[in-house]
Amino acid sequence: MGTLSKALLCLLLLFCALAAAAADDEGAPKYKDPKQPLGARIRDLMNRMTLPEKIGQMVQIERTVATPDVMKNYFIGSVLSGGGSVPAPKATPEAWVNMVNEIQKAALSTRLGIPMIYGIDAVHGHNNVYGATIFPHNVGLGVTRDPMLLKRIGEATALEVRATGIPYAFAPCIAVCRDPRWGRCYESYSEDYRIVKEMTEIIPGLQGDLPTERRGVPFVGGKSKVAACAKHFVGDGGTVGGIDENNTVIDSNGLFGIHMPGYYNAVNKGVATIMVSYSALNGLRMHAHKELVTGYLKDKLKFRGFVISDWQGIDRITNPPHLNYSSSLYAGISAGIDMVMVPYNYTEFIDEINSQIKKNLIPMSRIDDAVKRILRVKFTMGLFEEPLADLSFANQLGSKEHRELAREAVRKSLVLLKNGKKGDKPLLPLPKTTGKILVAGTHADNLGYQCGGWTITWQGLNGNDLTVGTTILAAVKNTVAPTTQVVYNQNPDANFVKSGKFDYAIVVVGEPPYAEMYGDSTNLTISEPGPSTIGNVCGAVKCVVVVVSGRPVVMEPYVSTIDALVAAWLPGTEGQGVADPLFGDYGFTGKLARTWFKSVKQLPMNVGDQHYDPLYPFGFGLTTQPSKL
Repeated sequence: MGTLSKALLCLLLLFCALAAAAADDEGAPKYKDPKQPLGARIRDLMNRMTLPEKIGQMVQIERTVATPDVMKNYFIGSVLSGGGSVPAPKATPEAWVNMVNEIQKAALSTRLGIPMIYGIDAVHGHNNVYGATIFPHNVGLGVTRDPMLLKRIGEATALEVRATGIPYAFAPCIAVCRDPRWGRCYESYSEDYRIVKEMTEIIPGLQGDLPTERRGVPFVGGKSKVAACAKHFVGDGGTVGGIDENNTVIDSNGLFGIHMPGYYNAVNKGVATIMVSYSALNGLRMHAHKELVTGYLKDKLKFRGFVISDWQGIDRITNPPHLNYSSSLYAGISAGIDMVMVPYNYTEFIDEINSQIKKNLIPMSRIDDAVKRILRVKFTMGLFEEPLADLSFANQLGSKEHRELAREAVRKSLVLLKNGKKGDKPLLPLPKTTGKILVAGTHADNLGYQCGGWTITWQGLNGNDLTVGTTILAAVKNTVAPTTQVVYNQNPDANFVKSGKFDYAIVVVGEPPYAEMYGDSTNLTISEPGPSTIGNVCGAVKCVVVVVSGRPVVMEPYVSTIDALVAAWLPGTEGQGVADPLFGDYGFTGKLARTWFKSVKQLPMNVGDQHYDPLYPFGFGLTTQPSKL
């Protein structure tokens, strides 16, 4: 064989080898191979994606518009349930799993088969879902100052969210609420950033423990875990007057010393996503704040997960919302938002961003940054390998173990503010064996009030039919001796109380449920007829008043007539946790994580302020010992 023939043969063999390699590549793309390095998978997939496919990844739509055709035609990257958005009233885990899988199958049927990521607000347990364990809202959990408790709550919540086939929770809220007039104050662990920082331990509970060599990189540790979302970046708890979505006026020392520290911890613990705040910072809407979203969060803190907008967050850059959508979209995407919670008008978003890319207003580098981050989270959490859910976790929803954990969280979150009038012996713990006791108040037998907002629906509900749980009245009846007579009267008059020959009374009053701006309040009073119930009952018999509220409320006018006072916050479904220390099965241990003011005229007033004159100071809380059996 001549030299030329040998050369031709070598070329032919080389060509065959390249062709075979190309065929292998087509047969099993790198991005579908879990053995490939993460970076290689992302690069391989992005090299294959068209512009419409990339834009689709940046879109999150509400489940009610996520039809199979929409998912396929627009390559939608994410779907969510808004507050109260469910497949059916009192839907089972199976109904949830089937709904999520139907949407997922449509996403997988696209050319590249990129799975969508389904998100939901699971902010105190899996709170949209019937039968789920509803944990205390964050305002109560901050009282516990117990990071490992928070981690266990994160683990339980992740299992319950996965029970319904969902891999992504919009939690935790790491706002530092500096003014209780804010309607979202119950979503904040404390007015003190140090407690908020500690409570970020819920993130490894939700996501799994970050391998030590991966600090700052998003991490989700398998099918029993969910992607978390630290929110709302940044300064949402510092708005002027506590008005929701308002302007936070603050210098850099305040911003980085009070509102930012929680995000350092969240990023270091591998939080997968961060949600931007509706609020403004010194006049500039956070959804348009490139210096903080890109310059600080992405570049300085090295956050490598994805940044998501809040619900219609792009629209709300202007006031009124949607005033100049093209300008708002440009500002939001340029600021560094990667995924946009549209959630309905997806064609408007897609058409507008496409137009701005083609006009070179938004560079492809910005789109590629967004898509890379979204894909990084999806690959990291194993969505490509196991995109479809099953019912293997269905028995976790509202499990006995999780309810016991919630009960533990309730009793540790209670704060005993008063125990006995001056000169009297302590009223608590109450005796279980006695003749007759009165239970009164609007919140004693109302599971909806006990759970607060963000429970089954966005704004929360009134009554006992919303989900499965134990009211405080039921808990009292469960706890006292069988011979003790329990009389319930929601709003008794003074004569009823005086003639009733009660040994003592438990009065449970507070706020109605609310969420977001609907909870903004300038007076912070308890619901009527709460004050008259306190007066009628506590004026005639020894009484403990249990306050069920999302924040400190006006109590100074009533304290002198009350024998014992307990702050129960929004305890959730496990009311037995309230009865536990009332009757001495456990001691009171909670310490205020918020300042309890005397008058709303003092607000805002936080620990460390120059003019600090509270009714009960930050860190206050009386203790009791468990009763000896």
